[in-house]
Amino acid sequence: MNHDFEDIEVKQNAPELLEKALRSKRKKCMIGTGAMCDPYMHCEQTLKLTRKCLEIIDHYGFGVAIQTKSASILRDLDLLVSINKKSKCVVQMTLTTYDEQLCKIIEPNVSTTKERVEALKTLHEHGIPTIVWLCPILPFINDTKENIEGILQYCIDAKVHGILCFGMGVTLREGDREYFYTALDKHFPGLTQKYQRKYGNAYEVNSDHHYELMKLCKETCKKHNILFGTDEIFKYLHEFPEQTEQLSLF
Repeated sequence: MNHDFEDIEVKQNAPELLEKALRSKRKKCMIGTGAMCDPYMHCEQTLKLTRKCLEIIDHYGFGVAIQTKSASILRDLDLLVSINKKSKCVVQMTLTTYDEQLCKIIEPNVSTTKERVEALKTLHEHGIPTIVWLCPILPFINDTKENIEGILQYCIDAKVHGILCFGMGVTLREGDREYFYTALDKHFPGLTQKYQRKYGNAYEVNSDHHYELMKLCKETCKKHNILFGTDEIFKYLHEFPEQTEQLSLF
């Protein structure tokens, strides 16, 4: 990027492009959004591009798998329910930090963990299945048993369908790393040096507690019949009722 990290560009004609694609598609399938940027950023409250896209998906009878960190997805609850009745709707919500104050530090400007959990409960009450993304987990910050146990209990309470976790850690690309270290210097003085000594310029930054925390997740999910394996969850997200097709993106 050649602009500030917080700045974004908006694809104003996304609904038109989506409708054109769906009109020409011969078979129904799942449509995914939210993997690269959150579909419920603050500007969505005014632009309503995500809502327009959901209206189109609903009109043409396709399914949707939508990923967000925002409880404001409930604004479109009517459309999500309608889509789920006609085909399939799955909402994916990221949860990383049980402690609310820590959440506000490492995930500023988004809904807090408790707000997201309440949204998950509301979605379940309306028959919409949910998946929780348990990532990233930051070494020396939220890679504790207490934090993971708290998030898992939230997932149990919200009756989530599955938990997606690639491992206990974070990935740091060039550019991301510098931005991350600047944030560490601001909120956790001295931690940057600890990261540099332990991980250097490694892309994969794994927690020392990876194995025990992953074991905790697997055992908890098995006990409460929550889907956990990444392959199984991605298969579930891709599957359109009565057929399996490639996930589309908008």
